[in-house]
Amino acid sequence: MSQVQEPQRSCPVDFGKVAPSAADVAVCKLLRVSKVQATASSEEKAQRLFSVAMVISGLRCILSYVILPFVLPALGLGVTAGVGPLIGIPVGLVALAFDVRGVRRFWIAGHKWRWQMTAIYTSVMALVTYLVIGDFIQLLR
Repeated sequence: MSQVQEPQRSCPVDFGKVAPSAADVAVCKLLRVSKVQATASSEEKAQRLFSVAMVISGLRCILSYVILPFVLPALGLGVTAGVGPLIGIPVGLVALAFDVRGVRRFWIAGHKWRWQMTAIYTSVMALVTYLVIGDFIQLLR
């Protein structure tokens, strides 16, 4: 009698003794993760990139919702109406690029918190995308 073996899922990320789930394989393909560099320095790089991405995303919000509408006018530096989106769009796009790089870095590192960080990054990217779309709409008015 021959045994029928279940085909193994192919995922480039080594998750230790646990076989990768279908979700792991799907995310690896989506992020184009082809090689794992699971070292202490790769985890540090992932965490550092997370910090940079969150700072850039936060900077975009602070510029658009605090500095431009409140701080500059309080200092007597009038800002014209269309300046917010002109600053918000490029900063938002840079933030999104860093967010994608950051989540990818967690998967490349095979980080134990990759799913939690993916959820955080996805939430931040959704918010920044919403704000960038709002800026585009504001420019078109």
